[in-house]
Order: sequence, then structure tokens, then C-alpha cells
Amino acid sequence: MMKRFFSLVAAALTLVACSTDDNYSLDYFFNKYGNSGQSDTTVITTPDTLNVAIVYNGTAATLTGDVSQITVSRQGADIIVTSETEKYLLLTLSGTSDNGSLTIYNQRKYGIVLNGLKLTNPVGPAINNQCGKALYVTLADGTTNTLADGTSYQEQAIDQKGTLFSEGQIYFQGTGSLVVNGNTKNGIASDDFIVIEEGTFTVNVSETGSNGIKVNDGFTINGGTLTIDVKANGARGIKCDARTTISGGQTTITTSGDCEISTVDGIRDTTSAAGIKSDSLFVMSAGTLTITSSGDGGKGINCAENVEFKGGTLNITTTGSNDIGKPKGVKSDTGIIVSGGSFSVTVSKSWACDNGSESDDPKDHVTVLGTPVTQNIYKKSVIINY
Repeated sequence: MMKRFFSLVAAALTLVACSTDDNYSLDYFFNKYGNSGQSDTTVITTPDTLNVAIVYNGTAATLTGDVSQITVSRQGADIIVTSETEKYLLLTLSGTSDNGSLTIYNQRKYGIVLNGLKLTNPVGPAINNQCGKALYVTLADGTTNTLADGTSYQEQAIDQKGTLFSEGQIYFQGTGSLVVNGNTKNGIASDDFIVIEEGTFTVNVSETGSNGIKVNDGFTINGGTLTIDVKANGARGIKCDARTTISGGQTTITTSGDCEISTVDGIRDTTSAAGIKSDSLFVMSAGTLTITSSGDGGKGINCAENVEFKGGTLNITTTGSNDIGKPKGVKSDTGIIVSGGSFSVTVSKSWACDNGSESDDPKDHVTVLGTPVTQNIYKKSVIINY
């Protein structure tokens, strides 16, 4: 009964959900910040701010602060916040609930501070941002925060694509930590782009879930520590429908699922698990990226456009069989270009690097620029150090 009430209220509030901010298109983002994806974190402090604190406690939640200037609907620990003012909304979340959630409808970019929150929604996302503008998530210093969804989602009239879902961009900042457990869909999902500036992130997705991070318009990590473990067949640690940029931080991705096989209109389709699946350009210039894939046909990086490795440290290992799919370390449909840093890829089956060339010579499958100190290029092992 409680969840049915929540669903009906959420459906009604879709009428006031804010539209996507065209100023935050992917082109605008990269033109302003460049490939580094450096975000403007100064917007988090403004003199005209609505401060609202939400403290979860079991099957209830307490709201304090500028509550009179927003609209709040609640049923138990399921909270819906709607703000239609021109002021900057800042929500600070803390406490614990294993049967609660937060859904936000807002007209402007806003912020969430996770200040020691442990929140589980057994029938949907723990946090669902229904605003198409920027969401700034701050992990409060010294805190550990945990979000989890349930093993099934209750149908609603709004998108529910992961444990933490946002219609708009997400900027992560703050030096605290966030653990995201996905049991049904993605761990973290955005219909726009995601930028990680700092913090410690652990994303665990079970065999019944989907991807670790799913993002439509671009993914960038500039710093912090990101650890992703996905177990579902055909799942990806990071699935990005646009450009993927790594310019700092320490990222570790583990996939263990086999190929996912589906048949549509009599046509069989096979989807391999991958550490990173990018439908556009992949660029790495700094930081550390370690990917391990152990499932049948599993891949390290699977990219529709160029893989450009300019610096940092990359270590990829695939140990899966090739009974159904072809496991590969780095796969690109257009080119693999290495020009700096430490690049190491090892596979037990198939090709370490595959740029789409039909050549049997491994050196034709990767382009090396400059003069590396070490250059060992074989079919199942590619090691290049500058």
C-alpha cells in the first residue's frame, strides 16, 4: 500500500519535472572544460540557498531547515521533494533506512550532501533525480555512505535506471566514500554525463543486476578512487554511449559475467561483458586503470571509435574462454593509438589489441607514436612503456 501511494504521487509530479538544460550539452561541456572534464564546483556555494536536512530513521524520516519553501510528499521513509523556486537547493542526507528512498523534482541545478547515509529501496532506486539539470553530489569528509536497490522494481511513470539515477548531469566531489549496491539495474546511471572529481567509490552489481555505471552523454574521472565489480552476463563496468575520458584517479574494474545471448525476430545477438564499453572516443591521459575480465568473451575496453592512450598506467587482463565470444584486451573499431605512459594488456585467448585490422601481424593492430623505452607487441601480450 505504501509503495502504491508513492508510485501515484511520483506519476503526478512528472507534470512539473524540469526539462533538460540545453546549456549543458556534451559539446558545451567539452568546449568549456576540455578533455579533462574539469567541472565548475563553485556553484555549490551561493548566498541564496535553501538548506534542507533529511535524516532517515528506519521507516521514517525527519526534515528540517527551509522545509516551508519546498513541497514534500512522504509515506514512511519514501520522500518526494519538489522545489520550484529560483534559489539553489542543498539537501543534506544522513541516517539509515532499509525501506526508504528519495525522489527529487527541481527547476534548477542543485546539490546533495551525503553525510553518513545508509539507504535501501527494496522496490526501486535509492535516489532518483528527476531534474535534467546539474546535480552536484558531495561526499562529506570522513563519512561512509551506502545506497542499495532491491531485487525487483515496482513499475512507475518515471525513469528508474539504477540505484542512483539522474535525468541530468552528475558531478561527484568531496573526500568521503560512497558504496553503491545494484541488484536489479545499474549501480549509477545518468541520462546526461557524469564527472568524478574526487572521493572513494565502490560499485557492486550482482548477477541479477546490470552495469556498474551507465551514462548517455559522457563519462570523465579526474581524481579519486573508483572500484567497480559487476557479475551479470553481458554487463559492463562502465557503459558510456558517448566519450569516455580518464585524466586522473585510480580506477579498478572487475567483470566476471559470460556473454549474454538474446534472440530477436529469429536473429541471435551476443553481448560480451567488458570493463569499459564506449560508443565514442576513449581517451586516457593520466591516472591508473586496471581491468580484469574472467567471463567467456569478456573484454577490457570495447570502443566504437579510437582508443587514445596518452599517459598514466593501464593494466588489462582477460582470462575468459572463447566458447561463445572472443575475449580481447582492447578492441576498437577504428584505431588504438599509444603515445605515452605505461600500457600493458594480456589475454589468454584471442587478441590483446584489435583495431579491426585483418592483418595477422600484431604490430598492425596498434599504432605506437614517439619512442617508447619498451615495446613488446605480440598477439596475446602488448607492453609499451615510455
